[in-house]
Amino acid sequence: MVLKYIITVMCAFFSLQTWCMAQKAIDKKAQKVIRECVAAHGGKHYQNFDISFDFRKYKVSIWVKNADFKYERTTQDSSKNDILDVLNNAGFVREINGVKQILSAKEEDRYREGLNSIAYFALLPFKLTDPAVNLAHIGTIKIDDQKYDKIKVWFNAEGGGKDHEDVFCYWINQKTHTLDYLSYANGGPRFRKATKRATVSGIVFQDYENYEILDKTIRTDEYDKAFMQGKAKLLSKIEQVNYKANQ
Repeated sequence: MVLKYIITVMCAFFSLQTWCMAQKAIDKKAQKVIRECVAAHGGKHYQNFDISFDFRKYKVSIWVKNADFKYERTTQDSSKNDILDVLNNAGFVREINGVKQILSAKEEDRYREGLNSIAYFALLPFKLTDPAVNLAHIGTIKIDDQKYDKIKVWFNAEGGGKDHEDVFCYWINQKTHTLDYLSYANGGPRFRKATKRATVSGIVFQDYENYEILDKTIRTDEYDKAFMQGKAKLLSKIEQVNYKANQ
């Protein structure tokens, strides 16, 4: 009984210690920077909206109402079959010509993550307020005569998605509070620069220039230096067009 009591006390102690460490890990400065950034990009408008746009070969719609959401994308394959992907609170569904498909776990994972990735980047910086997101302010830097706060972002395993082990970095303009640059390593070292912006239903959506960082040995939070030193190659442009606010 004594041993059981000691073990119980020790477990409680370590649980409390872990909780305290988690509490100390909260970076209030980083949270403040992200709150200001979210406000600059749309603030309360993120809580209730319904918009659509074209992205590459897809027509995409994003609907959000408080905690409820629905992401959709439609396209046609080479045989002119109509393909609809839907991701919402209930899960993921793919339909071809109106018929629900039975997918393998691998297929469902690939299609779901493809759709979720489009929505995730379109809804930045709002997605940085998700419960699974961890933030850390790791310094400031000047790019093209503008001062930026550098925010390191990583995710909890629970709720963090397939690529929760990836580490991102975001550069927030200290003057305008806008998200101007971001970086990540999953799929290859990438550094994105925000270009054209469009405001739809009170929310700022951004296009990006997508660069490959040529030095594969550096951390994601160092990609800004490689970019400024010319050690980056433009790979593609991330562009969304034909925005529409759905009623």
